[in-house]
Amino acid sequence: MKSSLSISVILISLALLIPGVTQPILSISGSIEKSQLTAAGLDMLAENLGDTDNTRGMLGFVSSMLGMDRAEGEVEVFQKTRSIWGTATELHQSGNSLVAALVILFSVAVPGLKLCLMLLMHLPLRLQLQHRLARVIDLIAKWSMADVFVVALIITYMTGNASAGMGERLQTQGQFEVGFYYFTAYCLFSILSGYLLGRRTRALGKV
Repeated sequence: MKSSLSISVILISLALLIPGVTQPILSISGSIEKSQLTAAGLDMLAENLGDTDNTRGMLGFVSSMLGMDRAEGEVEVFQKTRSIWGTATELHQSGNSLVAALVILFSVAVPGLKLCLMLLMHLPLRLQLQHRLARVIDLIAKWSMADVFVVALIITYMTGNASAGMGERLQTQGQFEVGFYYFTAYCLFSILSGYLLGRRTRALGKV
């Protein structure tokens, strides 16, 4: 009965890991006030035309006559939605292959390997082999928080990219997507599976 529960928890962890990695974890949108966007556009136009002060004054006068400086509301300037896998792909395409490889290693390869080895522990293997597997799993478990750290880095990376070059004009809004909740559930079930396997390992140690 205990073995069946442990296997079920491990399989659920694996099932949650897949959408946790492939489904979007975060959406970030950015908007700018129309009046601020107009002002920024006038500044850029004035710089391109030269004689900034006089040109800016003339453009500001025309803008005021047209009522552009009194524009209300916001304009959405970007919207990004990324998964862990999608972020790794974007990092690779932007030349950060090492960082992309580390993201895949700690958020996909290591968790998947650990869960697969935990499943092997429930097979009728020789006692010596089970002890070796237990040592390997214990070694991998030392990196158990790395996947959570990777998700935190991805959220920071997306937020930084979103606000880059926009200054204080940009107003960003973030929203967790379904992948974040899948990944959180995977983390909880993974912790539970580790606890159940620990009880099994301690029982083996008494044999």
